[in-house]
Amino acid sequence: MLLSPLASVAKEPVWTAKPGPWGQLEVRAVYLEPPDSLLAVIAKPNSVTRWSFEQTTEQGVRELLTKVGVSAPIVGRLFASGRTLVSGNSVSLYPQVEDLTALSTEVRSALYVELAKYPANEYQRDPVYILGGDVDDWLAEVPLSPAQQQLFRSLLWKRGDTLVFSDMQALLTLCHGPEEVSNVFRTMTRVRSLIVELQLPLKSDRKEFLDYWSAGQTDAPHLTFINAITQRRATQTVDITHFLPSLMRQRAYTFPEMELGLKGRFPDCHWTSLNFFNITPKEFFLDTRLAAEQLLANYTTVEAPYRFGDVLCFLDNGQGLHTCVFIADDIVLTKNGDSILAPWAMMQIKDVESVYRRSASTRIQGYRLKK
Repeated sequence: MLLSPLASVAKEPVWTAKPGPWGQLEVRAVYLEPPDSLLAVIAKPNSVTRWSFEQTTEQGVRELLTKVGVSAPIVGRLFASGRTLVSGNSVSLYPQVEDLTALSTEVRSALYVELAKYPANEYQRDPVYILGGDVDDWLAEVPLSPAQQQLFRSLLWKRGDTLVFSDMQALLTLCHGPEEVSNVFRTMTRVRSLIVELQLPLKSDRKEFLDYWSAGQTDAPHLTFINAITQRRATQTVDITHFLPSLMRQRAYTFPEMELGLKGRFPDCHWTSLNFFNITPKEFFLDTRLAAEQLLANYTTVEAPYRFGDVLCFLDNGQGLHTCVFIADDIVLTKNGDSILAPWAMMQIKDVESVYRRSASTRIQGYRLKK
């Protein structure tokens, strides 16, 4: 995606997509917050930080901490009386905020990568991603106090090449009352998405434009609107969510409602990708095995350049890690996991990759629905 010197409102980052059959697209970031009704039913963490190590001993944990670069004084404090809990072959440590801030970014990154291997360390396994790498933009207008924002910046770490954050409990230690606790939780559950708008009047070839956004669905209801906007001559912009099939147009930029979990789990990436062109969702795509069978049976493999509606599957050594739907340029529609706190979002491929890349062998395979 090419950066553009476009003027922006309130200094929000704005850029233009690469030119292509999709037309001229203008892109900016937006942060999606779960609605209050959803936050009210989600359990919130307390202010106690815990690091859990499994299948090991106290000595094993000491050796690991030393190996990743934690200094001897910090290790000593972590194993002080009352700050260590040993249960069978599991060891839990309870660091204080001063222990967390004493770690360098490099040491914290190495340690948290290790902690992420254990399911009990949920915030290391599923951290808050600073997608786009712009911390100032991420913190703009968030309801955090200056002290909390400063602490947030000091506790960032790197997962691969991406800045992430895992220490929500540390931020909670600076809260004064339930409203500030809610503000922290609301901020930490935001998800960065993209607003993508088509610039009119259309400067690309009209037939090529219509062919691209129809994706072979020549009788799709949304084509009426797409045809209409190609006739416009006035300078204006149109949000491309209007170009999405009806089901995904309804879901884009939203969090799942509680009712969607009545079938045992909430929609995930596979449900989203394989229902993209469906007017009524097929709920059996909630079954990962059936979704994989559908992908192999009804789609053909394709390579870049991708087209609107292609399913991009992130693979690592033959294992499917994630699927999303190609929209235009390097933009996809994705739902990152089956969590109720995972909205349907527009993201750049590189940002999705930063979440799901497991190793150097992780690759993307495209799939296109057979006509």
